[in-house]
Amino acid sequence: MSFLDRLFGIKAEPIKPPYLPQVRLGRYTDSYKEKKQYTAWDAALTHFEQADYLGSYLELFKYIRDDKTDNVRWIEADGTYEFEILQGSKRVTGKANAQKFTAEARIAHAESLSVAVMRRLVESNFTLRYSRFALDNDNNLVIKFDSAALDASPYKLYYALKEVAINADKQDDLLLDEFRSLLKPIDMGSKIEISTAEKEAKYTFLMGKIQGVLAEIDTEMLDAARYPGGISYLLLNLAYTIDYLTTPEGFIMETIERIHRSYFAKEGSMLQKNITIRKEFEKIINRDKTLIFNELYNTTSTFGVLQPKGHEALVSLIDGELQNMNWYEENKHINIALSVPSYIVGHALFCYTLPKPDRALLELYYQIFETHYFNALGGEAPPQYFEPMTGIFDQNLIKNAVIYICNQHIDTFPKLLADVNLLNFNTPARFAASYLMMLKALDFTPKD
Repeated sequence: MSFLDRLFGIKAEPIKPPYLPQVRLGRYTDSYKEKKQYTAWDAALTHFEQADYLGSYLELFKYIRDDKTDNVRWIEADGTYEFEILQGSKRVTGKANAQKFTAEARIAHAESLSVAVMRRLVESNFTLRYSRFALDNDNNLVIKFDSAALDASPYKLYYALKEVAINADKQDDLLLDEFRSLLKPIDMGSKIEISTAEKEAKYTFLMGKIQGVLAEIDTEMLDAARYPGGISYLLLNLAYTIDYLTTPEGFIMETIERIHRSYFAKEGSMLQKNITIRKEFEKIINRDKTLIFNELYNTTSTFGVLQPKGHEALVSLIDGELQNMNWYEENKHINIALSVPSYIVGHALFCYTLPKPDRALLELYYQIFETHYFNALGGEAPPQYFEPMTGIFDQNLIKNAVIYICNQHIDTFPKLLADVNLLNFNTPARFAASYLMMLKALDFTPKD
């Protein structure tokens, strides 16, 4: 009998992946790099200090390149590198030699010059640190960066390229949607179409979730003016869930980010914020299905937008929020009670890049509670961790999955042993709370 068998009283035979359809979850992160990439970064710094600018460029390209996705490509001829970096639906191209480094991404083609479009780009320039929006000789809207080689340290180039790439990827969908009659798509980068069946599943899930939560708010026997916090948990959990599971681009992605920003803005009461957020969701409901389908696709990216955080960030979030579910649970507001731990899961995944075991265990939380969505995506059926109609959990299946995830990272974190006996399967809300307490107790002490 193994150590895990004795400790947990179950046979540790977790289901091994892949058991889910090949669907992407969450936004891209560039935080999980391999050892050779960190070696390349150190080499880039050394070459730059020695004024070997070409050598520094080459090592920087190696640092940001992901061999699995072929996201960065370059060629060298006569002392000049020409390179291409993929970011979402856009591509960044440039040249670099011993004198200068330049990079540019084309966003859209302007059929005619519009004061509204130009004003938007001029205003956006004030938010940029390294780059600038501009108009090239062919009436293409572009975002550009250039630097003398003497000043082009790896730190500066990394953050400048990230700024160019992320803003190009974000602005193309937004500008093309808002100024449909004035702008045309151009240079579509790594946009990868997904099947119509997957789009249908995501659309159905997205619409069903929004309509369900709004209906829940309308029928909830809770004074929204006296207890706006419960409504906020429902709305924010909704935003984070649909973002992580359907990963929409363009209008819906920006709407979700605007919901997040508006709630955490300093001004405005919680009640006012809830009203504003509801209106944002209603915009999505009223959006044409064809336009939403156009925002559902996969991409290859190079830079992530999330902040790298350690396990303590998740612990802090659990400590700060989880106890807020108790009043709602005691007063029979069950869906609001469940939305509190679900909000914690979604907020952590939306805002942070956590250690790999944390991310995998938080994804498992979604797999447990959203089994019907994963079933609808097609392909190999996922495990039936939970049946919402009966409220019954498959306890051994869940425990085995948790143990499997921890085992995958035991070489990096030798003390990563989840105490699955902490799990309470009496009700969905109790399970959700106990699941997070189990995660909170994990020991992420690294290997010596």
